Amino acid sequence: MTTEVISPDLKVVLRRLKLSPLLDTLPDRLVLARQQKMPHQDWLLLLLNDEVSRRDSLAVSLRAQRARLDPTMHLEAWDPTAKVSFDRALLNELVSLRFLQAHAHVAIVGPVGVGKTFLAHALGHIACRRAASVLALRTDQMLKTLKHARLDNSHETELRKLISVDLLVLDDFAIDALDTTESRDLYEILLERYRTGSMIVTSNRGPDEWLATFADPVRAQSAIDRFTSNAYDLVIDGESYRPRLKPSLAKGGSQ
Repeated sequence: MTTEVISPDLKVVLRRLKLSPLLDTLPDRLVLARQQKMPHQDWLLLLLNDEVSRRDSLAVSLRAQRARLDPTMHLEAWDPTAKVSFDRALLNELVSLRFLQAHAHVAIVGPVGVGKTFLAHALGHIACRRAASVLALRTDQMLKTLKHARLDNSHETELRKLISVDLLVLDDFAIDALDTTESRDLYEILLERYRTGSMIVTSNRGPDEWLATFADPVRAQSAIDRFTSNAYDLVIDGESYRPRLKPSLAKGGSQ
């Protein structure tokens, strides 16, 4: 296939229009246009669609980075041979993201290592692809950040970040006993996000055990009741998924 030569003047114009990435595919597209005798409008549409796809892909990647999602935890990478059991029909429903549109929540519950975090982050990646704002945090780290924010008067700003995103993913929820300050912060988050924004929480404890981790039972009952009454429960059981994530030397690699 003959390589098309792109004129310097065209390169300058594309750079001024911030379309220089088109230069990567432009020679091939020119050859294709000549071979198929494409009308000018069709060729221009093809070229611009290349740029739209590139920008969409970049936007998704940036959203996932800002969300602090694990880049390896995509649903496509889930090992279907994993010896875990859960409601597949419910997972398919969650993948549709109708729960996000309805401002509902998701509780992914099960023993250590069965893939709760993986599925939570996978749903987060799908939300990023649908242009939703996402933030994924470990619950203890989030509470520590809020506690430190009180020292420099940035608490309200940090709290707004957690409340304003479309989807908040909290890993290891209700694992440790909470002090009074942590209980109050978690209460505020659960209360503010009730029917205004979705949450996905992963926990080794069932919702019936969450109340005991709060320092203030009255606030806890109010917040947890709001969450559980508006949440899907995805219960996972089985063997640990983590050995499947363990790095290994590829077959045929150097010894």
